[in-house]
Amino acid sequence: MAEQYDEREARKAYVRRRQKTVFTVIGAVLVVAMITSLLFAFGVIKVDKQAQAAVEPNYGVAVPCAAKNEDGSAMKWAENSTVPVEVLNGTTFRGLAAAVGEALKDRQFNVVTIDNFSSKKVERTTIYFGVNAINPAYTINQYFTDAVMKMDDRQDRTVDVVVGASFNDLRSEKEVKKQGDTIVDFEGCKSTEEMQKAGLPKTFTHTVVN
Repeated sequence: MAEQYDEREARKAYVRRRQKTVFTVIGAVLVVAMITSLLFAFGVIKVDKQAQAAVEPNYGVAVPCAAKNEDGSAMKWAENSTVPVEVLNGTTFRGLAAAVGEALKDRQFNVVTIDNFSSKKVERTTIYFGVNAINPAYTINQYFTDAVMKMDDRQDRTVDVVVGASFNDLRSEKEVKKQGDTIVDFEGCKSTEEMQKAGLPKTFTHTVVN
């Protein structure tokens, strides 16, 4: 009987030790989680929001869906020569807009103006366009690896490319053609009606081509 009693006590002691270990581990995890939360809350640890946005479609900026054919099917890319483009330098690097403008001309785009942007602190290349140039904006965007598309309230067909500090180089014609013959919408794109209802930012002074 004594031997059975000792065995039961030993088993109970083992279970208690195991429970104590589990509770200790859980407690330690909860303490670490609480400390980490407090560090985030008080800004000791900061989240790089720009890095987060960079992994989102169009870097986290809302973009309209491309215009479709009457049957709802995707349209082909706009002919480069039909896209009026204004290239603006948004950095302190002299001659950058001119270099990008010449490269776009080599790709048959209709470059109407090369100039400086109002700000010299543009980090990411930005493509501005209006409701009448959505597909042309999609087309020119394919040539950039760093650009974000932003729709404003302009009514003309001019597409403005503000070159930012993130610009490196344009894609080649061969690389762009690998994307396929028809325009592919950005994931999570919105209808023009949704964009307009939400309110579009005012356009800035630019060369107007209708």
